Amino acid sequence: MSAIIEPVGVLGGLGLLFGIGLSLASQVFAVETDPKVEEVRKALPGANCGACGFPGCDGLASAIGKGEAPVTACSVGGSAVANKIADIMGVNAVETTREVAVVLCQGDCDKAKNKYIYDGIQDCRAENILAGGSKSCSYGCLGCGTCKDVCDYDAIQIVNGVAIVDKEKCVACKACIDACPKEIIELVPYEQEVVVKCMSNDAGKVVRNNCSVGCIGCKICVKNCPVDAFTFENYLAKIDYDICTNCGICADKCPTKAIWSGLEDIETIAQ
Repeated sequence: MSAIIEPVGVLGGLGLLFGIGLSLASQVFAVETDPKVEEVRKALPGANCGACGFPGCDGLASAIGKGEAPVTACSVGGSAVANKIADIMGVNAVETTREVAVVLCQGDCDKAKNKYIYDGIQDCRAENILAGGSKSCSYGCLGCGTCKDVCDYDAIQIVNGVAIVDKEKCVACKACIDACPKEIIELVPYEQEVVVKCMSNDAGKVVRNNCSVGCIGCKICVKNCPVDAFTFENYLAKIDYDICTNCGICADKCPTKAIWSGLEDIETIAQ
């Protein structure tokens, strides 16, 4: 009997000794954490999307606590989260403008021509390797859904060969922007009602041949904008959202309807 009891006792004693040692070690080598950092972490949404430029919400909370990141750094949380963090840190939150992703292309299967039929892996990056993709317009959305696949918020749908973002679901995490090989997804203010949905730098004649809804560089929008919100470069019109008043004149005047207006995308998704 003693042959069993003695080893058990020894093991039990060693376990107790090691437990005490680990307990003491955890106290001696404990890393003190700023309670504010823990509060900031709880206030963050926990998306861990990396849009803030830090390794997840833990990294951002630590950076905010050290003063290395602004309290408005979380685009997913928006103003509500920024205000909570500002209260924790004892500072004033600067009002942030909510932004959403927009795919700057409307060249769907009915409006844009193809130069070949793609029957490979349904990934825009893979298709783009093959001569820039199947679209005749080298700037157009390839519609394989890579942006949709990386979106954790179900904010993107592929409708007739073109990606469309639901602005009500988008949190501006930038995952789609990073994934798009054509670099045609940008963040725009949530309140923006008019956007030039084309990224082609081709001359108007080439654009007309490739897509019926592309910007042909006619400058009608530039000439008719009452607040001079347009710039024009490389055959392409662009809107300065800080100046634009969303009057919609440019969208009405655009001969190819390359300028998107209103909630057309959300209505398209809902159909």
